[in-house]
Parts: sequence; C-alpha cells; structure tokens
Amino acid sequence: MKARITVTLKNGVLDPQGKAIEGALGTLGFENVGGVRQGKIFDVELAHDDKAKAETDLQAMCEALLANTVIENYAIEIR
Repeated sequence: MKARITVTLKNGVLDPQGKAIEGALGTLGFENVGGVRQGKIFDVELAHDDKAKAETDLQAMCEALLANTVIENYAIEIR
C-alpha cells in the first residue's frame, strides 16, 4: 500500500523560505506571484493491506516524526 503525506505550515506561521522563493520568482520575471508557502511531501510504502491500520500508522508517524504539529498541518492520502 502506498501513501502520500503533505506537510504544510499552519496559517499565521511565518514562512521565510516561502518568502525567499516568492522573491526569487519575482526576480525571474514571475511578478504576479504572491503568497508562496513551502511544505514537504513524503511518499511512504507500507507492507500491509489493511487501510484502517495504514491510516493509524501514518497518523502516528506524522505525530511522532514527520510533522511538527505545533506549527504544521499534515494531510494523508492513501493510494
């Protein structure tokens, strides 16, 4: 079973890396770009077929390691 986890900063959390990307895009001529926020994507393969167990395991992974839940949100997509 495969899953994709998307981790993004919560609204209101400053994103200096996103601001730097936004500035660089402007420098490259993409001047109509604004509000760039950066995040992380994790593609995970699980060695079982139980979707409920996969969801539980993936949430535990996010809470323990993949996301800093104080400042980040995460979304899980099981494929």
